[in-house]
Amino acid sequence: MADTIVALATPTGRSSIGVVRLSGPESVAIGSRLTGGEILEPRRASLRAVCDPESGEEIDEAIVVWFKSPNSFTGEDVVEIACHGSPVVLRHVIDFCLRLDARLVEPGEFSLRALANGRMDLAEAEAIRDLIDAKTFASARQAVRQLRGEFSHELQPIKDKLLDVIVVLESALEFVEDDLPETQNTSIQTKLSAIRANIQRIASTFQAGKLIREGLRVALVGRPNVGKSSLFNALLGSDRAIVTEIAGTTRDQIHERLLVNDIPISLIDTAGMRETSDTVESIGVERSKRAMADADLVLVVLDLSEGITREDRAVLENVAQLEHLVVLNKTDKVSDEIIDALRSEFVQQGRSTAQVSAKTGDGLENLKSMMIDPFISENVSSNGFLVTEARHFDLLNRASSEIAHSIELLKQDRSEEIVLVGLHNALRFLGQITGETTTEDMLTRIFSTFCIGK
Repeated sequence: MADTIVALATPTGRSSIGVVRLSGPESVAIGSRLTGGEILEPRRASLRAVCDPESGEEIDEAIVVWFKSPNSFTGEDVVEIACHGSPVVLRHVIDFCLRLDARLVEPGEFSLRALANGRMDLAEAEAIRDLIDAKTFASARQAVRQLRGEFSHELQPIKDKLLDVIVVLESALEFVEDDLPETQNTSIQTKLSAIRANIQRIASTFQAGKLIREGLRVALVGRPNVGKSSLFNALLGSDRAIVTEIAGTTRDQIHERLLVNDIPISLIDTAGMRETSDTVESIGVERSKRAMADADLVLVVLDLSEGITREDRAVLENVAQLEHLVVLNKTDKVSDEIIDALRSEFVQQGRSTAQVSAKTGDGLENLKSMMIDPFISENVSSNGFLVTEARHFDLLNRASSEIAHSIELLKQDRSEEIVLVGLHNALRFLGQITGETTTEDMLTRIFSTFCIGK
């Protein structure tokens, strides 16, 4: 029998209300001991005095609710004690529960018990974590869809059809002495191709799902004093970076987040790139180069009022193999003819450009759109379900590869026994997404990323 676990289910720190959650066979007994020994009624909120079980001293008044097994989040008896949100009071309540033989919960253990008791599958459990961690409404919406079982519902027909094919091949292996008839072999190949196409269709949404969930890393680079920090502040709409006329003011990276069309952007202002004998500045330059390499997109900022210098061309050379956008800054200081001439030069080089004035704000909205355009697919703006987890994407690709290999074996008229190996592997990979065939080690790794109260 499982033991009884306890944790604070609300964030740490002071608040108006804090909730202590118990789950397990002794939850009701412990909850009753803490609230005067009165038996709790299922699904009925009661205002109770919370007392020290040894001295009887009252420490708070709380709303106590018992969710009776199996109709609870974990599928076990669950008791929630909603106290005033003093950290001292909440710590005392948890200590009292520990004295009454409950134990502190492990990260994600409430959700793990819900999985073990059939209250949700693994994909739905992971959606709880994603919903808590969501940084945008779009990512929250996708997490809610997964929490409601939409991903599992997408996968179930695929697994059923794959299982149907496996049953046919297993029967042929068991009862048919000769090879499969050519017509049946062709029919099975057609069915497997359709199954694989469905898997690939779902997997193809990962780029859009990852973009919504994790966003982009965008690094601002350029030689000193071209207006990187001014542009950084303009994009954020606040004076986050120090701006002066002195070249080399920015010595280290500054990170901030912003949203562009509900896509989170991690914006990085870097030190100006140039040859320098200053030890601190040279460290900043090296960090700028690393930021460039790690970024999804590099914005190369140029100062239109000074033209293209040797240092500018060195920076452009450094980003040639990276995803980048040339930002022509200080359009308020030059003529349209100069802007057009530089644009033409970069177009001939195959580089995209954006024209802005960090000072006046002109061109900023266009720049924001150009930052995300290369990464947006039709799936981002669609209302369809998106794969957001790298683990799910990997398992979908593995299942697809196994099915493709089995199709090739069928074309070669290989024995059903050999063909079935790949199909069983594919079924196992799909099952790992929802937790049907996931190992204990994998579950431990997944749930260790959850917060304590879930």
